[in-house]
Amino acid sequence: MRVAVVGAGSWGTTVAALVAPRAPTVLWSRRRLLADALNELHENPDYLPGVRLPTELSSTSDLHEAVAGADVLVMAVPSHGYRSVLELASDAVSSDISVVSLTKGIEQSTLMRMTEVTSDVLPEHDPTRIGVLTGPNLAKEIIAGQPAATVVAMADEEAAAELQMLFMGPTFRVYTNPDVIGCEAAGAVKNVMAIAAGMASGLGFGDNTLATLITRALAEMTRLGVAMGGTPLTFAGLAGMGDLIATCSSSKSRNHMVGFGLGKGRTLDDIIEEMNMVAEGVKSTAGVLDLASRHHVEMPIAEQVGRVLYEGASVPEAIVALMSREAKSEVEH
Repeated sequence: MRVAVVGAGSWGTTVAALVAPRAPTVLWSRRRLLADALNELHENPDYLPGVRLPTELSSTSDLHEAVAGADVLVMAVPSHGYRSVLELASDAVSSDISVVSLTKGIEQSTLMRMTEVTSDVLPEHDPTRIGVLTGPNLAKEIIAGQPAATVVAMADEEAAAELQMLFMGPTFRVYTNPDVIGCEAAGAVKNVMAIAAGMASGLGFGDNTLATLITRALAEMTRLGVAMGGTPLTFAGLAGMGDLIATCSSSKSRNHMVGFGLGKGRTLDDIIEEMNMVAEGVKSTAGVLDLASRHHVEMPIAEQVGRVLYEGASVPEAIVALMSREAKSEVEH
């Protein structure tokens, strides 16, 4: 089984490193200098400096070279560039291979999930073999060998089981789940909520605030995901609650870092300029809010994150708006 991983950021590199000892794996980098460094140093100096990568892993900046002949295509490209990169690779992608997205976001112009974008770009591809890998997976912890788990969501159960064995290792446990919609919706929404959690941390709030935010964030995530066609139980699992806890609690989360800076009173432009990685939630918040409007779902936390990101509201103003909402029952009918 030959694997192509498209996107040499921290998570794409980590997944490629997990798979390379078990299957021939090629990692595509947009930049030739990075591809050369990966091959010569067996290290990703831009995103995982100091981490030794398997010698079996090879890299290239030639997209067709990476993808041609692959049995599994792993897409690790940010949502805003996902379609254009896949379009460039499309004529080299066999119609029956498994395509797995690592991207937790929404395409802004279409409000499509990444598996939907994949089907749109590859209309002849078997849709049951298009899926997602998602869960509480902070790249630096996974690459360091810390115990963690994830979910492969794909409609074709046999293909999902093959991928489960491909990705699973001694410290990385993989579960399967046929609910592609729910797993993807959870991944997109949790990024928005991680920004909110970072804002709270930036303001100096403690554990009660964080627990409240995560719990109510889960309610919002579940409402939207179920309205989109997801299964309620998915949101209590690794793709939902698991990923939400990790990204809302960890200072390693890019989205949490953005929120933390905003909570400290910094401008979004200054925060983004300092980061060399994409924080999906900054772009995905608009898409999540549009989806909420489309499905008539109330998402007050996401709305306040949107006000801060796009409308110039301050973080304290957003907190006041949330806390002064009309009193209601926790159990919705």
